[in-house]
Amino acid sequence: MIASPDLNFDYSPWTFWATASEAQRDAQLERQHLLTGRGGVTIGEKSYISALAMVDPDTLAMGSESLVAAHAYLTGTLAIGDNCTVNAFTVVRGSVSMGDGVRIGAHTSILGFNHSMDPSEPVFRQPLTSKGIVLGDDVWIGSNVVVLDGVTVGSHAVLAAGAVVTKDVPEWAVVGGNPARMIRDRRARPASRGAGDSIRGRLARFADAARDDAPAILARSWDPAAGGSGGGPRGRYVDHPGSPATVRAHCDAIEIADLLLHGVPGQLSREEHAGRLESLQDPVTGLVPEYGPDGLTHSAGLRFGSGPETYYVLAAGYALGLLGRKFKHPVHVVADTGPDDLAARLTQLPWQTEAWESGAWVDAWGTAEYWNLAREPAGQHVSLDALFGWLLTHVNRSSGTWGTPQDETRLKVVNGYYRLTRGTFAQFGLPVPHPERLVDTVLGHAADPRYFSTGRQNACNVLDVVHPLWLARKQTTHRGQDARDWAAAQLDQALSRWQSGAGMAFSASPENSRDNTPGLQGTEMWLSIIWYLADLLGHSEALGYRPRGVHRPEPAMLLPTL
Repeated sequence: MIASPDLNFDYSPWTFWATASEAQRDAQLERQHLLTGRGGVTIGEKSYISALAMVDPDTLAMGSESLVAAHAYLTGTLAIGDNCTVNAFTVVRGSVSMGDGVRIGAHTSILGFNHSMDPSEPVFRQPLTSKGIVLGDDVWIGSNVVVLDGVTVGSHAVLAAGAVVTKDVPEWAVVGGNPARMIRDRRARPASRGAGDSIRGRLARFADAARDDAPAILARSWDPAAGGSGGGPRGRYVDHPGSPATVRAHCDAIEIADLLLHGVPGQLSREEHAGRLESLQDPVTGLVPEYGPDGLTHSAGLRFGSGPETYYVLAAGYALGLLGRKFKHPVHVVADTGPDDLAARLTQLPWQTEAWESGAWVDAWGTAEYWNLAREPAGQHVSLDALFGWLLTHVNRSSGTWGTPQDETRLKVVNGYYRLTRGTFAQFGLPVPHPERLVDTVLGHAADPRYFSTGRQNACNVLDVVHPLWLARKQTTHRGQDARDWAAAQLDQALSRWQSGAGMAFSASPENSRDNTPGLQGTEMWLSIIWYLADLLGHSEALGYRPRGVHRPEPAMLLPTL
């Protein structure tokens, strides 16, 4: 649906006075006149109140250039300063006073009243009480925040999204969580770095260096002599000079170019890139095989669940998506499997001994389901219903994972969790089960020095922690500061590993000579990891890029609901 001009203003009221027609301005002024005509209401110049908002105060003193968006609900004794914004679906009730420059995110509740709770009477029969809420100047309140009666929020404070604020907030404080607690002082600077070397500055410089180096990195991994036998096209991508040509290297090159250059690798045209990837898909199984020793792909022996062809359901499919194309054929091995057979195959996976292998299987299966649905949007969701039904009934409630994490299996369980949820809950925009227990499990693993101490990290292990933490953050603030502390430490190290003209190695360990060589896989993965680490800390926009392929943060498809 294309929104009408009035609806644009209702939901984005800050655009009204600069772009509204004369008739629209007259209608807004008439709406304000009706409100002020009731008595006890004053509204300053160039303020705006959406016709879709419910504004029914006892008294309202609203300053200049303040805005109330659609579906906001305002009652009680209200004072709103200049340049304030009450965004869509926000509730402001009771006795509430705001200073100037207050910003309130959508779906937030500012509740300046309460019920008595004497046990001798039902609550609905008891009188209301009100201590009132006071918000200072320049207060930023995120979405889905709840501020309870009696709270005073000092000027320049920030209330993080989802916070439940039950106590006074000092000036300049950043608070979050339920109940909200101090995160930091806005004025504080890292002790070891000056203002010119803040984390946002480091992120921006890192991204600038990566963009500058991207053409050379892609050219470095292009082998013009590879391929060409048997009539195939000559020229292939390799992970790094001296390594063999792989389908993954081609897909990684496309992801890097999209991420940093907003285009395609310059060695081929967009049509040539797409044509090569499309031609690799086996029309019988729908899988994409690896190049053989002769430089050609061979369909014999392709089997879902083993070999690189399983991962290429993800890599080749998303690379084609970045090129504006899709697989020519369905992934038949998935499309031809019924829900009973799928449940049986899921049950047979080695969850207790090989949780990563099992999670990777589910990731590829869910992604194949996505590609099949993308080809036929009106198709049935029966297999997906069976997939999510099985997963939700087999999750470990004490850990929030599939498989039981123990000292020697926690790595596989957490890494398998990332793969499983990437292709299912994250890809289809569904909430994960037991997010608090998951956070405890993942942070317990993240403290293991074998995998996360300086110089021991690799891209898979860090990605497989940061993505679950990022995903769970959508549903819970549980141990949010612990997650941010871990992310800050990992980000500080990751930003230092960029190698000019070569990119990043998959592994930080010099003992691993093959994976410690900068290449396309390491570069593509670490670029995405750094985005997720930065986003956990609230600074991802400083990078100026956002993953759109395999590691995209947004769901690829939202399933229809009843």
